[in-house]
Amino acid sequence: QVQLVESGGGLVQAGGSLRLSCAASGRTIGNWLMGWFRQAPGKEREFVAAISWGGSSTDYADSVKGRFTISRDNAKKMVYLQMNSVKPEDTAVYACAADPRNSNWRRYDYWGYWGQGTQVTVSS
Repeated sequence: QVQLVESGGGLVQAGGSLRLSCAASGRTIGNWLMGWFRQAPGKEREFVAAISWGGSSTDYADSVKGRFTISRDNAKKMVYLQMNSVKPEDTAVYACAADPRNSNWRRYDYWGYWGQGTQVTVSS
C-alpha cells in the first residue's frame, strides 16, 4: 500500500508561483509512475502532469505546459509540482496520484492511489 499526502496549497495572486509537494509513505515508489490531477468546482477531475519512475519522462496538459513543472525525489519519496505564472483558471483542488503501471496516465480512473488533495486558489 501507498499513502499520499499533499501540501503547499494556498492563496496566490495571478502571475505568482506556488510549489505543491506530495509525500509518499508505505512501500517504495521508486519504480512507480506519479502524477498530479486537479478538480475545480462543478468540473471533472483533469490531468495536470505525470512523471516516469526515473524522472526522465514527463507529460503535461496543454493548459499548464510551459508554466508547471513536475519533479520527483525517489530517495525522499517526494513528488513536486512547481506552478509558475498561475492564472485564476488554475484554481482547483490538486491531488497527487501513484500507480505501478505505465500507460493511460491521462485518465484519472487509471490511477490506483490518491492523496486527499490540497486547495489552490488564484486571485485575479
